[in-house]
Amino acid sequence: MKQLFNEQAISRTLVRIAHEILEKNKGCDDLVLLGVVTGGAILAKRIASRIKDIEGIEIPCGSLDVTNYRDDRRPLLSEDQSDVPFYIEGKKVVLVDDVLFRGRTVRAAMDALMRLGRPEEIQLVVLIDRGHRQLPIRADYVGKNVPTGLNERIDVHLKEVDGFDSVELRDLKENEHDEDN
Repeated sequence: MKQLFNEQAISRTLVRIAHEILEKNKGCDDLVLLGVVTGGAILAKRIASRIKDIEGIEIPCGSLDVTNYRDDRRPLLSEDQSDVPFYIEGKKVVLVDDVLFRGRTVRAAMDALMRLGRPEEIQLVVLIDRGHRQLPIRADYVGKNVPTGLNERIDVHLKEVDGFDSVELRDLKENEHDEDN
C-alpha cells in the first residue's frame, strides 16, 4: 500500500479545484454541484464550502445515486438515494466523483442527470484519474492523474465515512476484482 494523499493534500487539491471551477466558469452564476454517492457527494460539499470561502456565495449542492443506471450491475432497482434540492434546467452542472477509472460511473451519472432535466452544460471533477477508460470520458478538473495497473486499486478514505482522509494505492489480492473505481 502506498499513500498518495494525506488530509492536507486532499484539502489543498480541493482548494485548487474550486479556483479552477470559478476561473473556467467566470464566477459561480448558474453553477450547481452534484456529487456521485458516496465519495463524490462528500467531495462536492467540500468544494462548495471552498467556493463559499473564496466568493462568499453558497453554491447549490446535491448528491446523485447512480446505482440503478449502471450498465454492469443489472437488474438492481434499489431505492434512489439522490438528493437534488434544486432544478438543473439551464444550469452548469459540475459532477463530482472520487475516482475515474473505466468511465461507467460517469456515464451512469449523466443518464441519471438527464432524467432530472436538461442542464446547459455538464463538467466533471475527479479527485483521482487512474486511466483505463472503456468509454470516451474525460474529466475537466483532476486532482491527480495516477497511472495504475489493472492489478491495483485506489482507495479513497474520507472523514465523514472513515474517520480520516487519505488516498491509497494498493495491490489487489488474487481473485479480487476492481470494478468500482
